[in-house]
Amino acid sequence: MPQSRSVMQSLRRLPVLGVAIGCLLLVVLGTQSWRFISASPVIGDAFAGGMVAALATALGTLPVLFSQRLSDRTQDTLFGFGAGVMLAACAFSLIIPGIAAAKLAGHGPWGAGGVIGTAILLGGAMLLLMERLVPHEHFIKGVEGQSTRTLRRTWLFVFAIALHNLPEGLAIGVGFAGNDALRASALATGIAIQDVPEGLVVAVALLAAGYSRKLAVGLGMASGLVEPVGAVLGAAVIEYSTGLLPWGLGFAAGAMLFVISHEIIPESHRKGHEVWATGGLMIGFVLMMLLDTALG
Repeated sequence: MPQSRSVMQSLRRLPVLGVAIGCLLLVVLGTQSWRFISASPVIGDAFAGGMVAALATALGTLPVLFSQRLSDRTQDTLFGFGAGVMLAACAFSLIIPGIAAAKLAGHGPWGAGGVIGTAILLGGAMLLLMERLVPHEHFIKGVEGQSTRTLRRTWLFVFAIALHNLPEGLAIGVGFAGNDALRASALATGIAIQDVPEGLVVAVALLAAGYSRKLAVGLGMASGLVEPVGAVLGAAVIEYSTGLLPWGLGFAAGAMLFVISHEIIPESHRKGHEVWATGGLMIGFVLMMLLDTALG
């Protein structure tokens, strides 16, 4: 009998021990990650740019704590605005600098265009593969991916948000590794600007899907944390292999173009507010173009 009690007490301690080990691993991982980030100014700048975008996403979710929902027309306009910012970022901050970098690496006009074009297609193919393999749920279209029955809808939304934000983080990281500071700052600023309404739309969509107000805001805030991770990853790859710069810029552009065409524009046109969504897209495009050309 005493032996049985001892076994039961040991079993009760296991969850506490597991939490303690998990916390210790997180501290060690965080310390090592910070050393890696702070060791390179470029990676540090990319991380800072990704964090600004994450904070902008978090800021956008806050109105959900005080307001019930946005109208469908407003949501579609904000979707269009985000698509416009990302389109201009692809063109002015990634594709054009990528072609210039390819030419500096010794490629002719056709060769440089071929490198960037191939990289764009590879970026889109990578997102398509992830979209097929990772179960996720669109805000309007519903469930996609494999094995969705075994996952809660909350995590399906989380995966969808991660797929959406990862290309933005990669673009920020590659931008800081491959562009001058002003152009990279313009790219990060533009993405952060569109992340504010994006965070709001994400939180509103989660609230409308039946999640509690606090959970919708919390998940919306957490969705932005993918961006500094992607930024560090993108900057690190280019920092330690400069020959990959044109490929990295084109790859990030392709991933963003896939998200724009496959996710954002269809979502913004699905409820019959195409004119408002298109107007938002054009305004977002012009705003990002001005940021890039004025600062870069």
